[in-house]
Amino acid sequence: MQIVNLEQKLNLFTETWTPKIIGELNGQHVKLAKLQGEFVWHSHQNEDELFYVLKGTLIIKLKDKTVTLKPGEMYIIPKGIEHKPIAHEEVHVMLFEPAAIKHTGDVTHELTKEKLDWI
Repeated sequence: MQIVNLEQKLNLFTETWTPKIIGELNGQHVKLAKLQGEFVWHSHQNEDELFYVLKGTLIIKLKDKTVTLKPGEMYIIPKGIEHKPIAHEEVHVMLFEPAAIKHTGDVTHELTKEKLDWI
């Protein structure tokens, strides 16, 4: 067991839309990501996804509404719900997701990463 400093971990990378794994518990990965611009529409058929905003404002478009998250706010997207994250400026998020989840769901896109790094 060790203390994890989120700010220190965020300073280790600059890539956007490429989550970094910082911990694991009960089959779930805890990840940090930097987001900027628009991501791809996608869904996760078998997994829920939790977004917790650390810095910036994250917009998540859903088919029937748009959710806006500010620092200290979180939102859980249920499995099977198509969504598109948007960050007009750099946003830092913590994600809680099953270890097997693919960050672009069933969509293959230039932003798709087959293997995520531990930091």
